[in-house]
Amino acid sequence: MKRLALAAAILAIAASGAAAQNATQIAQVQNGRKSCAGCNLFQAELSYLDLSGRSFARARLRQASLQLATADRANFSRADLAFADLFGMRATGATFAGADLSKAVLVGFYGERADFAGANLTGANLSGAELSSARGLTQAQLSKACGDAATKLPARLTIPTC
Repeated sequence: MKRLALAAAILAIAASGAAAQNATQIAQVQNGRKSCAGCNLFQAELSYLDLSGRSFARARLRQASLQLATADRANFSRADLAFADLFGMRATGATFAGADLSKAVLVGFYGERADFAGANLTGANLSGAELSSARGLTQAQLSKACGDAATKLPARLTIPTC
């Protein structure tokens, strides 16, 4: 009986590891695949890449690193970007509508005309982010995030200090 329980536990661990990410999908994105909507890019290393114009709608980018990536006009709608590192990312005209950006790092993020309608920003760090022309941001969203004196927001919106 103990062997059966041990075997079941090992299988469960192996199965969860296999579902943790899709190495093939990550490699395709890293090598310039056009889009990857719905892909499993958990913990993917996508720093410094040009992701402009690609769709990552509904993709799992949880804990992914997108440091200093360019994602102009990219679609991250309903994507899971929780705990992701978007430090210094440029996302002009990108959409994050309905995305989960909880606990994400958006320090130095540049989001001119980016759409954040319905995005979850709970615990996100927006210090130094340029969001003055961002669309869809609400005070309710920003009240759950944090930033600093260098954070640029649309008129009449404020953010708590980190």
